[in-house]
Amino acid sequence: MKPGDGITPVRLLRDGVDTEDLLAVEEPLEIRLDGRPLAVLMRTPGADPEEDLNLVAGFLATEGVIDGLDDLMALAHCPDPLRPDRSNVVLATLAPGVRAAADRFERARRDLYAASSCGLCGKASIDRVFQSAPPLAERAEVPAARIAALVERLGRVQPRFAATGGLHGAALFTKNGDLLAAAEDIGRHNAVDKIIGARLRQDQFPLTDHLLVVSCRAGFEIVQKALVARIAAVIAVGAASSLADTLAREGRLALYSFVRDGRFNAHR
Repeated sequence: MKPGDGITPVRLLRDGVDTEDLLAVEEPLEIRLDGRPLAVLMRTPGADPEEDLNLVAGFLATEGVIDGLDDLMALAHCPDPLRPDRSNVVLATLAPGVRAAADRFERARRDLYAASSCGLCGKASIDRVFQSAPPLAERAEVPAARIAALVERLGRVQPRFAATGGLHGAALFTKNGDLLAAAEDIGRHNAVDKIIGARLRQDQFPLTDHLLVVSCRAGFEIVQKALVARIAAVIAVGAASSLADTLAREGRLALYSFVRDGRFNAHR
């Protein structure tokens, strides 16, 4: 693991001794949709610029702006003349003829504003999710042994967390437990969007019958993104929130939380 791969060295005092440590990088990423500012995400940039493009593709999908790869004509970094080695702006261009493109843009901006305010109750948040992502046909069942094995597997694909202790991890598996994608980020929702976007850009979306494993708690936004992507189950190392529990139950998404030492909570 080297500086520039989402980590940076820092000098600090530890037990009164001057020493060097590594910190997770956090920088803003502006998303412009068809030339208009849509959102700014605080994320961890990777050494591979494709990581940002995956993040944006996943974000656009899980926020309901696009339905799949066919809706996206182009994704590109906007060069920064002051920092030619790094760009913190991504330009997304919708495909010609995408249904109600202007409406999608305004809806996304409205929903992003509403989600960041205090004016939405849980019922309104859930109803908004179901407008673009109806409940799954049936709830999946994941064997207990597989749940424990997948969490252990996630820990092996988090090199930046091992170096810094400051990043969340997410991994996508087939229903049989085969690893498809993994990502890390300072924001747990960003890590999820990165792996969803990576699959979408390979024209593998929606993610029916797939399993999402996260190193964090299962908050509302994690379950919401999984439901929009049609993921069958979310497995979280941390606890679930009450609103995530409600959304998972009503959306028939299998949710397993607090996976520790062979034990877990199954939300039914």
